[in-house]
Amino acid sequence: MAHLKATVEALYTAHSRGAVRFRYALIVFDFVTILFFIATAHVPYDAGLVLASRLTGVVIALDLLARWWIAQDRRFFLTRIYTLADVIVIGSLFVDPWLFGDLAFLRVLRGLRLIHSYHLLYDLRRDSHWFRTHEDAVIATINLFVFVMVTSATSLVFFIDTTASATPFIDAMYFTVATLTTTGYGDITLTTPGGKIFSICVMVGGVALFVQLAQAIIRPQKVRHKCESCGLLRHDPDAVHCKHCGALLCIETEGT
Repeated sequence: MAHLKATVEALYTAHSRGAVRFRYALIVFDFVTILFFIATAHVPYDAGLVLASRLTGVVIALDLLARWWIAQDRRFFLTRIYTLADVIVIGSLFVDPWLFGDLAFLRVLRGLRLIHSYHLLYDLRRDSHWFRTHEDAVIATINLFVFVMVTSATSLVFFIDTTASATPFIDAMYFTVATLTTTGYGDITLTTPGGKIFSICVMVGGVALFVQLAQAIIRPQKVRHKCESCGLLRHDPDAVHCKHCGALLCIETEGT
């Protein structure tokens, strides 16, 4: 058992080529499951879809159990937001879809794994100079993408009349983007009290995420490199000395 735990821990934390490939494979799986959840958020259930959903749930559950097993503080691990999101997703995949079909939108919470995947960010920082240079913009884009997908799926399940349109998910995404950008064309509106409150939340959250993305693109880019002297993590890409303590830096660059 100890050998098995050591093997699992190495896959999730080691820097070997095989371990890094394993973690990148998990990220590809995350992207595929998100696309699967979005595509089937309001698709009528049949036996094939139920089977695919539950097989996906088994893989997610095994990944969650493995990460919990090797966690240094298991109690703290269970309180992390992306752990709770995975638990909700797993539950939504195993409940009877004919009784609880509206829980389908909860599956999009799987996107939180992409935002907070520590090992993915660590690997990308080490392997990709482009990612180190544009990390803030990449993370801000992912945040906005997940927000749009979650709110679109929520509006689709709770507020959009799926019988009145041939493309209900496109209508839900159109409403979400028009609302969070405060464009407000008015052709799709939510008139109920709950819908109005939801629209306010979309506008507030969307504007904040757009500002975050704009700041990441417009402001001077920083790279992550820990100063060995003072611990400062963010520096200009061409910095030679730490602005905080003056220590010599050795930031990897492509040159000019």
